[in-house]
Amino acid sequence: MVRLGDAWEQIKTALARRLSPGAYQNWVARTALASLSEGELTVRVPDETTEAWIRQEYAGQIRMVIDELGLPVRKIHYAVQQTARGSVAQQSLDLTSNGHGKATAPGPAFESSANWLNPRLTFDSYVVGASNQLAHAAANAVATMPSRSYNPLFIYGGVGIGKTHLIHAIGRSLLDNFPGLNVVYTSSERFMNEMITSIKLDRMPHFQRHYRSADVLLIDDIHVIGGKERTQEEFFHTFNELYDHRKQIVMSSDSAPSHVSGLVERLRSRFEWGLIVDIQPPDLETKMAILDKKAETEGMTLPQDVRIFLATKTKSNVRELEGALVRLLAVSSVTGQPITLAMAQQTLKHLSNGGEKRISVESIIKAVAERFSMTPAQLKMKSNTRQIAYPRQIAMYLVKELTQASLPEIGRYFGGKHHTTVLHSIQKIEDLRHRNEDLNNLIHGVIDTLH
Repeated sequence: MVRLGDAWEQIKTALARRLSPGAYQNWVARTALASLSEGELTVRVPDETTEAWIRQEYAGQIRMVIDELGLPVRKIHYAVQQTARGSVAQQSLDLTSNGHGKATAPGPAFESSANWLNPRLTFDSYVVGASNQLAHAAANAVATMPSRSYNPLFIYGGVGIGKTHLIHAIGRSLLDNFPGLNVVYTSSERFMNEMITSIKLDRMPHFQRHYRSADVLLIDDIHVIGGKERTQEEFFHTFNELYDHRKQIVMSSDSAPSHVSGLVERLRSRFEWGLIVDIQPPDLETKMAILDKKAETEGMTLPQDVRIFLATKTKSNVRELEGALVRLLAVSSVTGQPITLAMAQQTLKHLSNGGEKRISVESIIKAVAERFSMTPAQLKMKSNTRQIAYPRQIAMYLVKELTQASLPEIGRYFGGKHHTTVLHSIQKIEDLRHRNEDLNNLIHGVIDTLH
């Protein structure tokens, strides 16, 4: 049954499944239904930049979603809130045409970052474990003493493991504890698109004044500006202006400054002036703590066997872990079933049917060989030189972790190694990865390529 009262929320939910989390958060999450009458849907959007981006980039996907949901919507109007003047500008998107409106926006309206920061992403809701302890401590220090602890603070790590949560937590804490502070939060994608719009409309002084007057600049996914020369040039001057005036800068990235592709050297060196911290994928104990925290906010307690199932079957991605729990809760709510191990296994069978059955010994050998610029045949050679033995031990360890192969079977895959040799290799890597951060990162990197 179609519920017209929440038509736009239904569209947003469908778009969340189609778009990347960053794109959804930047451009769709903060829109809301204003009205729906006689097939014309009015959507409230925060500024002209968001309105223009939705029309240009997502019109086709919105049409598809409306058709899939069977919603009686012919046309969408966007009501753009001009917060600086308190007025509203309205533009339209006719879903029976090509989806591009004719009106042009007068320029980006820079809304308060308090409206962008997610109130749920706080330090209290952040689960601290061995994998993120340093990053959490550094973020807390910046939130307590901005510009006096670590400046800039550069947080990096894989997708969905908590970087954005820390950025938002810093912002929320600063707004709560330093009411007069001008905290500016953005993503690199939004920074870039606002800059492009400002250039086109001859509004660059307005853009520069917004960012360079910040007391604290929080910017997500800084790696996105890699290879984008004009954006890097603008951010370089913004960075200098803020740093020279002892303003706090916090950035997140999917990799360390030295590994951001296409980043100019003068920006790379500036990113390394302060503190660089990484967030590792969570271990099993941290995953279960995250599940407990999430379940607690939903007013429930997860059975122990369900916690273990979720923590062991999800990959090293907090977002996927939380998504699995949300799906369980939704199914339980709709069907009235209690959450049990059998119910979880059935509901999330894509997890148990996925990783292990698709990952073969040969695919692991190939992935490790590629990581070390070798061939699979070299890993199977009888040579015991370190250049071959070390990658081979890592491959043996991963085969044991990710497949059902026995020790003798693993030995046969690697040129007839005795099972005691295989066991020694596995134990060595298991011990070493807990003491060697680079090795731990490498192992997680290989696992991510296999899923």
